[in-house]
Amino acid sequence: MMKRYVYILILIIASNVLFSQKTQTVITKIAFGSCGDQSKPQPILNLVTKYSPDIFLYLGDNIYADTKDMDELKAKYDMLGAKPEFKKLKASTKILATWDDHDFGWNDVGRHYPFKEKSKELFMNFFEEDSASFRRQHEGIYDSYSYGPRGKRVQIILLDTRTFRDNLRPYAGELKNDSRYFYELDYAPEISKDSTLLGAAQWKWLEEQLNMPADIRIIGSSTQFGVEFNGYESWANFPNEQKKMLDMIDKTQAGGVIFLSGDVHYSEMSRIKRDGTYPIYDFTSSGITSTWHFATPNKNRIEGPVMDNHFGLMTINWNPGQTTIKMECIDVHNNQRFEYNIPLNSIQPGLE
Repeated sequence: MMKRYVYILILIIASNVLFSQKTQTVITKIAFGSCGDQSKPQPILNLVTKYSPDIFLYLGDNIYADTKDMDELKAKYDMLGAKPEFKKLKASTKILATWDDHDFGWNDVGRHYPFKEKSKELFMNFFEEDSASFRRQHEGIYDSYSYGPRGKRVQIILLDTRTFRDNLRPYAGELKNDSRYFYELDYAPEISKDSTLLGAAQWKWLEEQLNMPADIRIIGSSTQFGVEFNGYESWANFPNEQKKMLDMIDKTQAGGVIFLSGDVHYSEMSRIKRDGTYPIYDFTSSGITSTWHFATPNKNRIEGPVMDNHFGLMTINWNPGQTTIKMECIDVHNNQRFEYNIPLNSIQPGLE
Protein backbone atom coordinates (compact mmCIF):
# COMPACT_ATOMS: atom_id res chain seq x y z
CA MET A 1 0.00 0.00 0.00
CA MET A 2 2.86 2.37 0.89
CA LYS A 3 4.46 1.79 -2.52
CA ARG A 4 1.20 2.76 -4.17
CA TYR A 5 1.03 6.05 -2.24
CA VAL A 6 4.66 6.83 -3.10
CA TYR A 7 3.93 6.12 -6.78
CA ILE A 8 0.90 8.44 -6.76
CA LEU A 9 2.92 11.15 -5.01
CA ILE A 10 5.64 10.88 -7.67
CA LEU A 11 3.01 11.24 -10.41
CA ILE A 12 1.55 14.33 -8.73
CA ILE A 13 4.98 15.95 -8.34
CA ALA A 14 5.90 15.16 -11.95
CA SER A 15 2.60 16.55 -13.17
CA ASN A 16 3.11 19.78 -11.20
CA VAL A 17 6.63 20.17 -12.58
CA LEU A 18 5.40 19.74 -16.15
CA PHE A 19 2.56 22.20 -15.54
CA SER A 20 4.98 24.72 -14.08
CA GLN A 21 7.28 24.37 -17.09
CA LYS A 22 4.35 24.76 -19.46
CA THR A 23 3.00 27.86 -17.76
CA GLN A 24 6.45 29.49 -17.90
CA THR A 25 6.94 28.84 -21.63
CA VAL A 26 6.48 32.15 -23.46
CA ILE A 27 4.84 31.70 -26.85
CA THR A 28 5.85 34.12 -29.60
CA LYS A 29 5.01 32.33 -32.84
CA ILE A 30 2.05 30.13 -33.81
CA ALA A 31 1.55 28.68 -37.30
CA PHE A 32 -1.68 27.09 -38.40
CA GLY A 33 -3.52 25.60 -41.34
CA SER A 34 -6.22 23.23 -42.49
CA CYS A 35 -7.47 21.26 -45.48
CA GLY A 36 -4.65 18.87 -46.37
CA ASP A 37 -5.22 15.88 -48.63
CA GLN A 38 -3.10 13.01 -47.33
CA SER A 39 -2.65 11.63 -50.86
CA LYS A 40 -0.94 14.82 -52.12
CA PRO A 41 2.50 16.32 -51.44
CA GLN A 42 2.44 18.93 -48.67
CA PRO A 43 5.41 21.26 -49.24
CA ILE A 44 3.68 23.85 -47.03
CA LEU A 45 4.71 21.78 -43.99
CA ASN A 46 8.39 22.00 -44.99
CA LEU A 47 7.97 25.76 -45.28
CA VAL A 48 6.33 25.97 -41.86
CA THR A 49 9.36 24.38 -40.21
CA LYS A 50 11.62 27.10 -41.66
CA TYR A 51 9.70 29.68 -39.63
CA SER A 52 10.31 27.72 -36.39
CA PRO A 53 6.92 28.25 -34.75
CA ASP A 54 6.44 27.30 -31.11
CA ILE A 55 3.17 25.57 -32.02
CA PHE A 56 1.44 24.40 -35.19
CA LEU A 57 -2.35 24.21 -35.07
CA TYR A 58 -4.25 21.81 -37.30
CA LEU A 59 -7.74 23.29 -37.61
CA GLY A 60 -9.55 20.46 -39.35
CA ASP A 61 -9.78 18.49 -42.58
CA ASN A 62 -6.34 17.34 -41.53
CA ILE A 63 -7.06 14.36 -43.78
CA TYR A 64 -9.87 13.69 -46.22
CA ALA A 65 -11.48 10.49 -45.04
CA ASP A 66 -15.19 10.78 -45.89
CA THR A 67 -15.94 7.24 -44.85
CA LYS A 68 -17.83 4.92 -42.55
CA ASP A 69 -14.99 2.41 -42.75
CA MET A 70 -12.73 2.88 -39.73
CA ASP A 71 -9.94 0.84 -41.30
CA GLU A 72 -9.96 3.24 -44.22
CA LEU A 73 -9.95 6.21 -41.84
CA LYS A 74 -6.93 4.82 -40.00
CA ALA A 75 -5.13 4.10 -43.27
CA LYS A 76 -5.54 7.73 -44.33
CA TYR A 77 -4.13 8.95 -41.02
CA ASP A 78 -1.23 6.56 -41.53
CA MET A 79 -0.67 8.02 -44.98
CA LEU A 80 -0.32 11.50 -43.50
CA GLY A 81 1.86 10.23 -40.69
CA ALA A 82 4.25 8.60 -43.17
CA LYS A 83 4.88 11.78 -45.13
CA PRO A 84 8.46 13.09 -44.70
CA GLU A 85 7.17 16.66 -44.48
CA PHE A 86 4.76 15.74 -41.67
CA LYS A 87 7.50 13.86 -39.82
CA LYS A 88 9.76 16.91 -40.13
CA LEU A 89 7.03 19.20 -38.74
CA LYS A 90 6.29 16.80 -35.89
CA ALA A 91 9.97 16.60 -34.95
CA SER A 92 10.43 20.37 -34.95
CA THR A 93 7.37 21.85 -33.23
CA LYS A 94 4.50 21.15 -30.88
CA ILE A 95 1.35 20.10 -32.78
CA LEU A 96 -2.16 20.73 -31.48
CA ALA A 97 -5.26 19.81 -33.46
CA THR A 98 -9.01 19.80 -33.79
CA TRP A 99 -11.12 18.31 -36.58
CA ASP A 100 -13.64 19.31 -39.21
CA ASP A 101 -16.10 17.32 -41.30
CA HIS A 102 -13.80 15.37 -43.62
CA ASP A 103 -11.63 13.92 -40.85
CA PHE A 104 -14.58 13.58 -38.45
CA GLY A 105 -16.77 11.67 -40.89
CA TRP A 106 -17.89 13.14 -44.19
CA ASN A 107 -18.89 16.42 -45.83
CA ASP A 108 -20.78 18.84 -43.54
CA VAL A 109 -21.83 16.09 -41.12
CA GLY A 110 -22.58 16.79 -37.46
CA ARG A 111 -23.73 14.89 -34.38
CA HIS A 112 -25.64 12.24 -36.32
CA TYR A 113 -22.47 10.68 -37.74
CA PRO A 114 -22.77 7.11 -36.41
CA PHE A 115 -19.05 6.40 -35.91
CA LYS A 116 -17.97 9.50 -34.02
CA GLU A 117 -16.63 7.61 -31.00
CA LYS A 118 -14.40 5.39 -33.10
CA SER A 119 -13.38 8.38 -35.20
CA LYS A 120 -12.43 10.20 -32.01
CA GLU A 121 -10.29 7.28 -30.87
CA LEU A 122 -8.36 7.30 -34.14
CA PHE A 123 -7.90 11.08 -33.92
CA MET A 124 -6.64 10.80 -30.34
CA ASN A 125 -4.21 8.04 -31.23
CA PHE A 126 -2.83 9.79 -34.30
CA PHE A 127 -2.16 13.03 -32.44
CA GLU A 128 -0.77 11.03 -29.51
CA GLU A 129 -3.10 12.24 -26.80
CA ASP A 130 -2.05 10.84 -23.44
CA SER A 131 -4.32 8.12 -22.09
CA ALA A 132 -5.15 10.34 -19.09
CA SER A 133 -5.73 13.54 -21.09
CA PHE A 134 -8.85 15.64 -20.54
CA ARG A 135 -9.90 15.02 -24.13
CA ARG A 136 -10.21 11.30 -23.52
CA GLN A 137 -12.43 11.85 -20.48
CA HIS A 138 -15.40 13.56 -22.17
CA GLU A 139 -17.52 13.33 -25.30
CA GLY A 140 -16.02 15.23 -28.21
CA ILE A 141 -12.47 16.56 -28.58
CA TYR A 142 -12.60 20.15 -27.25
CA ASP A 143 -9.72 21.22 -25.01
CA SER A 144 -7.66 24.25 -23.96
CA TYR A 145 -3.98 24.93 -23.29
CA SER A 146 -2.27 27.76 -21.44
CA TYR A 147 1.33 28.89 -21.92
CA GLY A 148 3.39 31.60 -20.30
CA PRO A 149 3.33 33.52 -17.00
CA ARG A 150 0.89 36.30 -16.13
CA GLY A 151 1.47 39.21 -18.48
CA LYS A 152 2.52 36.89 -21.31
CA ARG A 153 -0.07 34.14 -21.05
CA VAL A 154 -1.50 32.64 -24.23
CA GLN A 155 -4.61 30.51 -23.94
CA ILE A 156 -5.42 28.24 -26.89
CA ILE A 157 -9.02 27.00 -26.94
CA LEU A 158 -9.76 24.32 -29.52
CA LEU A 159 -13.46 23.88 -30.19
CA ASP A 160 -15.26 20.80 -31.46
CA THR A 161 -17.77 22.00 -34.07
CA ARG A 162 -18.80 18.48 -35.15
CA THR A 163 -19.67 16.12 -32.32
CA PHE A 164 -22.63 18.11 -30.99
CA ARG A 165 -23.75 20.14 -34.00
CA ASP A 166 -27.35 19.83 -35.17
CA ASN A 167 -28.22 19.35 -38.83
CA LEU A 168 -27.89 22.33 -41.12
CA ARG A 169 -31.03 23.84 -42.58
CA PRO A 170 -31.24 23.26 -46.38
CA TYR A 171 -31.48 26.35 -48.56
CA ALA A 172 -34.92 26.85 -50.11
CA GLY A 173 -34.46 29.94 -52.25
CA GLU A 174 -34.80 32.49 -49.45
CA LEU A 175 -32.17 34.79 -51.03
CA LYS A 176 -32.80 34.19 -54.73
CA ASN A 177 -33.21 37.92 -55.40
CA ASP A 178 -29.97 38.92 -53.68
CA SER A 179 -27.42 39.69 -56.42
CA ARG A 180 -24.46 38.95 -54.15
CA TYR A 181 -25.16 35.24 -54.42
CA PHE A 182 -24.09 34.40 -57.95
CA TYR A 183 -23.58 30.76 -56.99
CA GLU A 184 -25.79 27.98 -55.69
CA LEU A 185 -26.33 28.11 -51.93
CA ASP A 186 -26.46 24.92 -49.85
CA TYR A 187 -27.89 26.14 -46.55
CA ALA A 188 -30.03 28.80 -44.89
CA PRO A 189 -29.60 30.24 -41.38
CA GLU A 190 -31.09 28.10 -38.62
CA ILE A 191 -33.26 30.45 -36.58
CA SER A 192 -34.49 27.92 -34.02
CA LYS A 193 -33.11 28.72 -30.57
CA ASP A 194 -33.08 25.00 -29.78
CA SER A 195 -30.48 24.24 -32.46
CA THR A 196 -26.88 24.09 -31.30
CA LEU A 197 -23.41 24.06 -32.76
CA LEU A 198 -21.33 23.35 -29.66
CA GLY A 199 -23.78 21.57 -27.35
CA ALA A 200 -24.59 22.35 -23.71
CA ALA A 201 -21.58 20.64 -22.10
CA GLN A 202 -19.07 22.36 -24.40
CA TRP A 203 -20.71 25.74 -23.88
CA LYS A 204 -20.48 25.32 -20.09
CA TRP A 205 -16.83 24.34 -20.37
CA LEU A 206 -16.09 27.25 -22.70
CA GLU A 207 -17.46 29.80 -20.23
CA GLU A 208 -15.16 28.34 -17.59
CA GLN A 209 -12.20 28.73 -19.95
CA LEU A 210 -13.02 32.34 -20.77
CA ASN A 211 -13.07 33.12 -17.04
CA MET A 212 -9.49 31.89 -16.64
CA PRO A 213 -6.65 34.45 -16.63
CA ALA A 214 -5.00 35.01 -20.01
CA ASP A 215 -3.56 37.89 -22.00
CA ILE A 216 -4.20 36.53 -25.49
CA ARG A 217 -6.97 34.00 -26.16
CA ILE A 218 -6.87 32.05 -29.41
CA ILE A 219 -10.11 30.26 -30.22
CA GLY A 220 -9.56 27.60 -32.86
CA SER A 221 -12.71 26.85 -34.84
CA SER A 222 -12.75 24.50 -37.81
CA THR A 223 -15.40 26.64 -39.53
CA GLN A 224 -15.32 30.40 -39.96
CA PHE A 225 -16.68 32.54 -37.15
CA GLY A 226 -16.34 36.11 -38.41
CA VAL A 227 -17.84 35.93 -41.91
CA GLU A 228 -21.28 37.00 -43.02
CA PHE A 229 -23.80 34.37 -44.13
CA ASN A 230 -22.76 32.89 -47.48
CA GLY A 231 -24.92 29.80 -47.93
CA TYR A 232 -22.10 27.41 -47.12
CA GLU A 233 -21.06 26.07 -43.75
CA SER A 234 -20.00 28.57 -41.06
CA TRP A 235 -21.08 29.96 -37.70
CA ALA A 236 -23.42 32.25 -39.66
CA ASN A 237 -25.63 29.19 -40.22
CA PHE A 238 -26.33 29.31 -36.48
CA PRO A 239 -26.80 33.04 -35.77
CA ASN A 240 -28.10 32.37 -32.25
CA GLU A 241 -24.94 30.41 -31.44
CA GLN A 242 -22.76 33.11 -32.97
CA LYS A 243 -24.49 35.74 -30.81
CA LYS A 244 -24.15 33.48 -27.78
CA MET A 245 -20.40 33.38 -28.33
CA LEU A 246 -20.13 37.16 -28.55
CA ASP A 247 -22.35 37.58 -25.49
CA MET A 248 -20.23 35.08 -23.54
CA ILE A 249 -17.03 36.94 -24.41
CA ASP A 250 -18.63 40.12 -23.06
CA LYS A 251 -20.16 38.44 -20.01
CA THR A 252 -16.84 36.95 -18.92
CA GLN A 253 -14.95 40.17 -19.77
CA ALA A 254 -12.47 38.02 -21.68
CA GLY A 255 -9.87 40.18 -23.36
CA GLY A 256 -7.53 39.43 -26.25
CA VAL A 257 -9.87 37.04 -28.09
CA ILE A 258 -8.88 36.17 -31.67
CA PHE A 259 -10.41 33.38 -33.77
CA LEU A 260 -8.39 31.16 -36.07
CA SER A 261 -10.39 29.11 -38.56
CA GLY A 262 -10.23 26.94 -41.66
CA ASP A 263 -12.51 24.97 -44.02
CA VAL A 264 -13.02 27.20 -47.08
CA HIS A 265 -9.85 26.50 -49.14
CA TYR A 266 -8.59 30.08 -49.15
CA SER A 267 -7.26 32.62 -46.67
CA GLU A 268 -8.80 35.86 -45.43
CA MET A 269 -9.13 38.01 -42.35
CA SER A 270 -12.54 39.06 -41.11
CA ARG A 271 -13.50 41.59 -38.46
CA ILE A 272 -16.79 41.88 -36.59
CA LYS A 273 -17.23 45.46 -35.41
CA ARG A 274 -19.23 45.80 -32.20
CA ASP A 275 -20.68 48.77 -30.37
CA GLY A 276 -19.39 49.37 -26.86
CA THR A 277 -16.56 46.85 -26.91
CA TYR A 278 -13.70 45.54 -28.99
CA PRO A 279 -13.86 44.00 -32.48
CA ILE A 280 -13.52 40.27 -33.02
CA TYR A 281 -10.98 39.14 -35.62
CA ASP A 282 -11.11 35.81 -37.45
CA PHE A 283 -8.01 34.76 -39.41
CA THR A 284 -8.80 31.92 -41.81
CA SER A 285 -6.06 29.67 -43.17
CA SER A 286 -7.35 26.85 -45.32
CA GLY A 287 -5.10 25.56 -48.01
CA ILE A 288 -2.39 23.07 -47.05
CA THR A 289 -3.19 21.27 -50.33
CA SER A 290 -6.71 22.52 -51.19
CA THR A 291 -7.69 25.55 -53.26
CA TRP A 292 -11.00 27.02 -54.40
CA HIS A 293 -11.92 29.02 -57.50
CA PHE A 294 -13.85 31.86 -55.86
CA ALA A 295 -14.34 33.50 -52.49
CA THR A 296 -17.85 34.05 -51.15
CA PRO A 297 -19.23 37.51 -50.32
CA ASN A 298 -17.99 38.72 -46.94
CA LYS A 299 -18.66 42.27 -45.78
CA ASN A 300 -16.38 41.61 -42.79
CA ARG A 301 -13.31 40.82 -44.92
CA ILE A 302 -10.36 43.14 -44.26
CA GLU A 303 -7.55 41.08 -45.87
CA GLY A 304 -7.50 38.55 -48.66
CA PRO A 305 -8.75 36.42 -50.18
CA VAL A 306 -5.65 34.38 -51.00
CA MET A 307 -6.58 31.52 -53.28
CA ASP A 308 -3.20 29.71 -53.39
CA ASN A 309 -1.85 27.08 -51.00
CA HIS A 310 -0.61 28.78 -47.85
CA PHE A 311 -0.37 28.72 -44.05
CA GLY A 312 -1.20 31.28 -41.39
CA LEU A 313 1.38 32.74 -39.02
CA MET A 314 0.76 34.67 -35.80
CA THR A 315 3.75 36.42 -34.23
CA ILE A 316 3.42 38.02 -30.80
CA ASN A 317 5.71 40.93 -29.99
CA TRP A 318 5.61 41.04 -26.18
CA ASN A 319 6.29 44.66 -25.21
CA PRO A 320 4.84 45.90 -21.90
CA GLY A 321 1.92 48.18 -22.72
CA GLN A 322 2.60 47.91 -26.46
CA THR A 323 2.22 44.22 -27.27
CA THR A 324 1.26 43.63 -30.90
CA ILE A 325 0.04 40.55 -32.73
CA LYS A 326 1.17 40.24 -36.33
CA MET A 327 -0.94 38.08 -38.66
CA GLU A 328 0.63 36.89 -41.90
CA CYS A 329 -0.51 34.70 -44.77
CA ILE A 330 2.48 32.91 -46.31
CA ASP A 331 1.96 31.16 -49.63
CA VAL A 332 3.60 27.98 -50.87
CA HIS A 333 6.28 30.02 -52.68
CA ASN A 334 7.23 31.71 -49.39
CA ASN A 335 5.62 35.00 -50.37
CA GLN A 336 3.90 37.07 -47.72
CA ARG A 337 0.44 37.64 -49.20
CA PHE A 338 -0.88 39.90 -46.49
CA GLU A 339 0.05 41.23 -43.06
CA TYR A 340 -2.25 42.66 -40.41
CA ASN A 341 -1.13 43.98 -37.03
CA ILE A 342 -3.38 44.06 -33.97
CA PRO A 343 -2.31 46.02 -30.88
CA LEU A 344 -3.24 43.92 -27.86
CA ASN A 345 -4.66 46.96 -26.08
CA SER A 346 -7.18 47.38 -28.94
CA ILE A 347 -8.89 44.07 -28.16
CA GLN A 348 -9.80 44.62 -24.54
CA PRO A 349 -13.26 44.82 -22.90
CA GLY A 350 -15.02 48.15 -22.80
CA LEU A 351 -13.27 49.72 -25.77
CA GLU A 352 -15.47 51.70 -28.12
